[in-house]
Amino acid sequence: MSLSNDLARHFRGLHFGPSYVGSNLKDALEGVDFREANTRVGSLNTLAMLTFHVNYYVSAVLKVFQGGKLDAHDKFSYDCPPVNSEEDWQQLQQKVFAEAETLADIIDALPAEQLEGPFDTGKYGNNFRNINGLIEHTYYHLGQINIIKRMIREG
Repeated sequence: MSLSNDLARHFRGLHFGPSYVGSNLKDALEGVDFREANTRVGSLNTLAMLTFHVNYYVSAVLKVFQGGKLDAHDKFSYDCPPVNSEEDWQQLQQKVFAEAETLADIIDALPAEQLEGPFDTGKYGNNFRNINGLIEHTYYHLGQINIIKRMIREG
């Protein structure tokens, strides 16, 4: 198995399971309805905002690997469109998981030497660093999602 295959499996497991930590995004969001997704606990971000935020960066990295330019700005990364219905919430999740699967397929097919190549213009390091950082970032927020969901349900 190549490093690309390993990264893709790790990224896929993080989103769909099984993962190294025993938790994944799909299972964490399973059964969450749009009302829970919009519930604010104190000053914490909502589940919808965190879901959008995680995907914001997946979308940006995916665009680069599809030949586009990096166009992501931290100040916009929590600008989740309104989730006013169950349909809105399901559409957001569908986007998250479709883009995760597409990116996982792209990572899986990367030649090893491309992992060492520059990500976009190279300003943010190589491709490996950005894929690995994306995984770490998503795990960080997955922990938040799990904790906030528990806080909502335990009231």
